[in-house]
Amino acid sequence: MLDGKKTLFSGMQATGNLTLGNYLGALKNWVSISDEYNCFYSVVDLHSITVRQDPATLRKRARTLLTLYIAAGLDPVKNCIYYQSHVSAHAELAWILDCFTYMGELSRMTQFKDKAAKHADNINAGLFTYPVLMAADILLYQADVVPVGIDQMQHLEITRDIAQRFNSVYGEVFTIPEAYIGKVGAKIMSLQDPSKKMSKSDENPNGSIYLMDDKDTIMRKCKRAVTDSVSVIRYTDEQPGLKNLIDIYSACTGRKPDEVVKEFDGRGYGDFKMAVGAAVAQILVPLQIEQARLAADKAYVDGIIKENAEKASYYAGKTLRKVQKKIGFPERVR
Repeated sequence: MLDGKKTLFSGMQATGNLTLGNYLGALKNWVSISDEYNCFYSVVDLHSITVRQDPATLRKRARTLLTLYIAAGLDPVKNCIYYQSHVSAHAELAWILDCFTYMGELSRMTQFKDKAAKHADNINAGLFTYPVLMAADILLYQADVVPVGIDQMQHLEITRDIAQRFNSVYGEVFTIPEAYIGKVGAKIMSLQDPSKKMSKSDENPNGSIYLMDDKDTIMRKCKRAVTDSVSVIRYTDEQPGLKNLIDIYSACTGRKPDEVVKEFDGRGYGDFKMAVGAAVAQILVPLQIEQARLAADKAYVDGIIKENAEKASYYAGKTLRKVQKKIGFPERVR
């Protein structure tokens, strides 16, 4: 616990383009809780290379993601915003924790099964041990809480198992992290298939609104969003496409779903889709303008990268040295 506050860790991968779902479901909430915790927000680029990446594209996307964190409202002084690859302790602790993780545990991870199916030509060891690196990410900073969605709970559970196993042998080395329980971010589904989450990897570009989409693109995607033939605006699971649009509008405007239904009572889907598009553009355009301003200020961003990498390395190094001493590695001569 630092400065009387609990510690929170989270991060996003530097692959693909962030979607409206990433913003409303996670990033927006990070901003709202950043004063309550000592927060470490990582651009998790080590995780990204379990799938082959174009080097220039990976570098560009990592920097864009870092500036989007700041543009969204995360203060880089109050929060530690850094590249995972700039803190070598992540990889060092991951190797140690590999030796405290069982093959059977990793083979049961659903994300490994899903990704292996999608990338059958590249089922690498990193893909298999991915959850151990994620455990290292969390445990390095002695995180008390981790914001996770349902699809990430399995990773948090294995992190807790690894930490408890290590602690049972060497004493109370790691804080056992809990899932962050607070305001639940909006769960945004695909505009083209509302049975699936909006995703960076959606093969149908019309299914996702990306944070860097311009207003015309946003309006066009909302206009093409799948609805139904009922033609009555209601908030019900029986109309999943419409329900998803109501969730988006609610998250962007702060209105409750029942208030949205009343607002658009008797109006057609076309009017509502245009209103959704306008509401989305109203929150994304200022974000894009601020991101562009930051991207143009290379010296400022470089300074943040350097300072926060040093800050993250300091806290990560404290944990790593303690772990190394516990397991019997020779002390370094300074």
